[in-house]
Amino acid sequence: MVRETVFAQLVVEVLVRDLERSLRFYTDLGFEVARRTGPFAVLTWDGHQLFLDERRDLPEASGPERVNVRIMVPDVDAMWQRAAAIGAPVSAPIGDRFYGLRDFTIRDPDGFGLRFASPLPGGHP
Repeated sequence: MVRETVFAQLVVEVLVRDLERSLRFYTDLGFEVARRTGPFAVLTWDGHQLFLDERRDLPEASGPERVNVRIMVPDVDAMWQRAAAIGAPVSAPIGDRFYGLRDFTIRDPDGFGLRFASPLPGGHP
């Protein structure tokens, strides 16, 4: 059983320049810190994990994000308000999309994209 649990996961690990700054950003959005060990933290969102790994030698983020992770939420408009309240940089403003979602994309302090979404009525994520 343990072996299946260990190998039955796909976890995104984000490299960050300043773990404290990133933890504030993610917890302000609603992520929870499940574990922290030195320069490494495990965050959770609705039972899913996101790893943060501090690498102080990373260059400052510039330009648009090169990757994002989609996070499904029950009320994307409320999440949009929460992201705006913390001043998260916006890559794509909230809107209804042709692929059946209402979503928006923000960037974390290191340029990693977070796309929050809810299904449109009759849409499929």
